[in-house]
Amino acid sequence: MGIRPEACPASAMDDTQPDTDLTERARKLFSGRVEFLKSAPSLQFLPDPVVPEIAFCGRSNVGKSSLLNALTGRKSIARTSVTPGRTQELNFFEVGEPTLFRLVDMPGYGFAKAPLQVVDKWRKLVRDFLRGRAVLKRTLVLVDARHGVKEVDREMMTMLDEAAAVYRVVLTKADKIKASELAAVLAETEAEARKHPAAFPVVHVTSSEKGMGIAELRAAVLADAEI
Repeated sequence: MGIRPEACPASAMDDTQPDTDLTERARKLFSGRVEFLKSAPSLQFLPDPVVPEIAFCGRSNVGKSSLLNALTGRKSIARTSVTPGRTQELNFFEVGEPTLFRLVDMPGYGFAKAPLQVVDKWRKLVRDFLRGRAVLKRTLVLVDARHGVKEVDREMMTMLDEAAAVYRVVLTKADKIKASELAAVLAETEAEARKHPAAFPVVHVTSSEKGMGIAELRAAVLADAEI
């Protein structure tokens, strides 16, 4: 079932005490070279596993592209699809010059109207990637703060648990609800995270539109990449 995140090095775990040096280093790195590398519709198209990778996943329309754009300070490094759930490929972005690590934009999940064969293809691609990618250092599971953890999110978290892939849970669109509602969703999300052996106990709260939590998440990603 994987190792509990509490067993990870303290330097990568202590999100409650921001490291100003790490935060500034992350800001500078993400403001530099960030370029699209390639899309992989299947494992045979994956880039060579030569640098650390940080993956991003979440339900369709959770704000994944917006978060990637906010983290990198770009407007369109990750394109927002007109049709949610349309992209069923792993998209790789290189960070740094020379490349220090990669961001992996995973296909959105939650297929209300998708054909069964599309769902099966997605599950196989994601499961095999999570289990077999040695350079995958961390996965970020994005959860819409307006809705909280849904059953499809729990299924994704369980898949990560089974793959022994340690992950962070990130609340998106936190500016879209009242502070009291956000506090309740955060508490519920943290309680859910504690049920999963591969989940970090600390949940990140972000807003791509307002910039909330972006600097802290950048620093966490850099720490997770272990560079």
